[in-house]
Amino acid sequence: MSTDLIINARPYETRVALVENGVVAELHIERRTGQELVGNIYRGRIVRVLPGMQAAFVDIGLERTAFLYVSDVHREFQDIEQIMLQTQNEGKDQEGINQNDFGSGNKAYTSLPIEDLLQEGQEIMVQIAKEPYGTKGARVTSHISLPGRHLVLMPTLTHIGVSRKIEDTEERERLRSIIREIRPNGMGFIVRTVSEGATKDKLKAEMEFLLRLWDTIRSRMEKTSRPGLLHKDLAISLRAVRDLFTKEVDKLIIDSPEEYESIMEFINTFAPRLKFSVELYEGEDPIFDAYGIEMEISRALSNKIWLKSGGYIVIELTEALTAIDVNTGSYVGKRNLEETILKTNLEAVKEIAYQLRFRNIGGLIVIDFIDMEKKANRERVFLALKEALSKDKANTNILPMSDLGLIEMTRKRTRENLNRLLCEPCCYCEGKGMLKSRKTICYEIFRELERETPWSAEQENVYILVNPEIATILKEEEQDSILELEKKINKRLVIIAKEDFHLEQYEVSF
Repeated sequence: MSTDLIINARPYETRVALVENGVVAELHIERRTGQELVGNIYRGRIVRVLPGMQAAFVDIGLERTAFLYVSDVHREFQDIEQIMLQTQNEGKDQEGINQNDFGSGNKAYTSLPIEDLLQEGQEIMVQIAKEPYGTKGARVTSHISLPGRHLVLMPTLTHIGVSRKIEDTEERERLRSIIREIRPNGMGFIVRTVSEGATKDKLKAEMEFLLRLWDTIRSRMEKTSRPGLLHKDLAISLRAVRDLFTKEVDKLIIDSPEEYESIMEFINTFAPRLKFSVELYEGEDPIFDAYGIEMEISRALSNKIWLKSGGYIVIELTEALTAIDVNTGSYVGKRNLEETILKTNLEAVKEIAYQLRFRNIGGLIVIDFIDMEKKANRERVFLALKEALSKDKANTNILPMSDLGLIEMTRKRTRENLNRLLCEPCCYCEGKGMLKSRKTICYEIFRELERETPWSAEQENVYILVNPEIATILKEEEQDSILELEKKINKRLVIIAKEDFHLEQYEVSF
């Protein structure tokens, strides 16, 4: 199976597509508006502590305050120790809290209430963990992580982790031993998948780079006095090289000479062996058209997705959750109803898993599969969905199918989904997603004429300005109604089609 990383870079927008065997598996978009904030580090100021929610609002210099949960709060051990002594003097029970747990982000550490950890006006260093979403501000954490090509530095933790995708036990232990030997005391690291087979010298060089970067960020924190940006993560094209350009990717293709040079410079520094897998696209067609990605993006903006069998799924995004409905459509099957339904559901499973990943749909998701009578078939669809989502990098939690054919699941959300990124609420229907029917508009006009038109003995003209489609219905299908109305109000109705009128727009003038 071939896997390519396709990058379309322009000054106003950069788009990155991960294409697996000709299918777009992931799409990342960054625009000049700067909506890509995950990974950025800020100096923040606590503006409000909420004991009832065990959270706090943090001013980080953005339009909306960020949200910090108690489980994401880190404090130096000395500060925690002072709080411990104070609470002990007040006679509070500290049973079950181990000093070795501090800074590890576990339950013992987070058992301290947020009002004991944070106060209004306090300065704190935070990193954005989730993008602002809808009316909500960004979610932040004070457990900082600095990703490199091979390693992730976690200066607030002491843990050493190795990517689960490195399956060889001996290799995992080798990497863990190297990090344990060369890391400074009190620093945590995660060994990334691309480190498999990496030498000690290569890992040490990157570790020193990340440690220098951390020293620079801490220095900026000490020198600044107001909320604002301390460190901005790499541009999306370089992040794609760092995070997505793994050994499973055969080649990276980019259409911008300037970004190509930037990527080659980055690769020569951190992964020289990859330089022969990078290509500069010079074709006549736009790169996303040449690889069929543009068509997939257009398809992803539709709420109805057809399946090969003739069935289809409908994806509806709401404020609270995403609802997905599965339908047989034009597929009638060959043998019996249960088999037809099972085949449609199993085909829908693959498409749903793909759409969730491609569109980056997160939060609560409810899938309404077609009802199946056999419990074994319901279990089969549930297991198929779990298997299809196992390749997804985002964390998912799936509950078994209910008797009503519903599967409830969650998918971790870190950035806005594709629809919210590329679309906005309809300016005509104000986000309702529906327009009034043509008949409804005609009858509204009739009622307004009866309500607003003054009766007079002399017949006068009343001008009705409407959208051309409404004008056609009034003149043809509603001709009898127009004649009756003219008699009732003793006016002659003149219908005028206006090309620039929206379907629901009309004016009545005397």
